[in-house]
Amino acid sequence: MKSFSYGSFHSRSYDVTPRQIRLRDLIVLSALALLATGCATRSSLNRLRTDVASMQVELSHLRQAQQAAAGDLGRATAENRALEKRIAEVAAALKQSTAEVARLRAQIEAVEAEAREAKARAATPAPPPTPAPAPALAPAPPASPAPPTPPTAPPRERPRGSATRTQSPEQTYAAALATFRAREHGQAVLDFLDFIAKYPRHPLVANAQYWIGEAYYVQRDFRQAMTEFQKVPATAPGSAKAADALLKIGLCQRHLRDEPHARMTWQRVVREFPQSEAATKARTFLRTEPARARH
Repeated sequence: MKSFSYGSFHSRSYDVTPRQIRLRDLIVLSALALLATGCATRSSLNRLRTDVASMQVELSHLRQAQQAAAGDLGRATAENRALEKRIAEVAAALKQSTAEVARLRAQIEAVEAEAREAKARAATPAPPPTPAPAPALAPAPPASPAPPTPPTAPPRERPRGSATRTQSPEQTYAAALATFRAREHGQAVLDFLDFIAKYPRHPLVANAQYWIGEAYYVQRDFRQAMTEFQKVPATAPGSAKAADALLKIGLCQRHLRDEPHARMTWQRVVREFPQSEAATKARTFLRTEPARARH
């Protein structure tokens, strides 16, 4: 029997499963058993080498498949985390929008109720004026005939002044807002200032101050608009209008070519009102160039 080297069966390091390791060990043990019994032939050795080569190819393919699966799993995990974060942001924004819609609906209903009451009062007919009694004419004395007296003109009826009806604060605010939407911006500013002077502690004061700034903004008086918008956070620091006013202050600063301060103002909106609609717009402005910003 010929002697031969067993160098072809030295063990190698593979990333394989225990089952594959056991299979390799069985093949090696079989080879040793054949050698020990002296029954190994050239054909059996060739077959053994073929089996080992096949197992090596299979292990290589399994290693590549394992690496590809690990990469896919990592990408899927990252995408899942990003999707969960986006869902949380959308849910928070939806909650904020729902609360704002409910608040606006309550205000609209209050204004409509006041308007219906005012319309009902206006439709009630006023009582007719009481006619003034005609002055009694003194009888003429039976004396010598006198020259004929000209007829006395009937007394004039004094014009009856229309009764002024007191408006509620919500009606006053709604009237000023209607004036603004009619593009009578100068008169709207006066009406909102009158509202603030009459009702300085009303919840709609911050809204009125915001629309004053908006009136100057649409007329492109950005410096005065910025001054008026700055009064809103001072009046109602935590309100939604404070966030809207800060957003518009940043736009005024961008129009005035003060981009660093505009970006600082929008960063403040994102920091102090992260779930508001104004924060969403501020993030958009922070990602855009000045020439591409949406107003």
